[in-house]
Amino acid sequence: MIERRPFAELGSANHGWLDARHHFSFASYYDPNRMGWGPIRVWNDDTIAAGTGFPPHGHADMEIITYVREGAITHQDSLGNIGRTEAGDVQVMSAGSGVRHSEYNREQDTTKIFQIWIEPKTRGGTPSWGAKPFPKGERSGHFVTLASGFADDGDALPIRTDARIVGATLKAGETAEYPLGADRHGYLVPASGTVEINGIRLEARDGAAIADEPVLRVTAIDDAELVLVDAA
Repeated sequence: MIERRPFAELGSANHGWLDARHHFSFASYYDPNRMGWGPIRVWNDDTIAAGTGFPPHGHADMEIITYVREGAITHQDSLGNIGRTEAGDVQVMSAGSGVRHSEYNREQDTTKIFQIWIEPKTRGGTPSWGAKPFPKGERSGHFVTLASGFADDGDALPIRTDARIVGATLKAGETAEYPLGADRHGYLVPASGTVEINGIRLEARDGAAIADEPVLRVTAIDDAELVLVDAA
């Protein structure tokens, strides 16, 4: 089962400095049929104007993954962490028992991100933050694990949930496979490009909610950049 969720039909909120699209119910956007997908609770597609961003605010009991599509985002939190994450790279915050943070676009141009929230396996725990570069050339033609709750994914950023966030870049005509498993929830979004996933066509920034698909076969119609969450 693959349900295409066209970009034009996503929830939206334009605050001037922030143009946000919501794959799932979030803030003022509410759809009882899109409250989440398995443990995935949020997938926001955010465009942030230069010199603006999210002022300090709090989170608890959530794994928050930020994938930077264009530009860069600068993070600062109550743990003393400060970091700048550039396009193609990933940052992860395990909110645990509670943390405050800010995220700003300190650049001269627009920044575009995917921000994904996944429920953790257990509540509480010490908050943490980390970031890592993932050169697009190293995931050309195949999926690479960017963040993971599984110990055997040693090079990935750690998260505290039974999930993986994976990414791939495909040239037009290339195909990549991913072994999702029939008992898993998948959610895939092309950050750019058009693809077919098990025969279902997705345009850039469309979402695909996936279940009961043991293997995903993704073919690029034109050059594409993909992000996929594989969750319990």
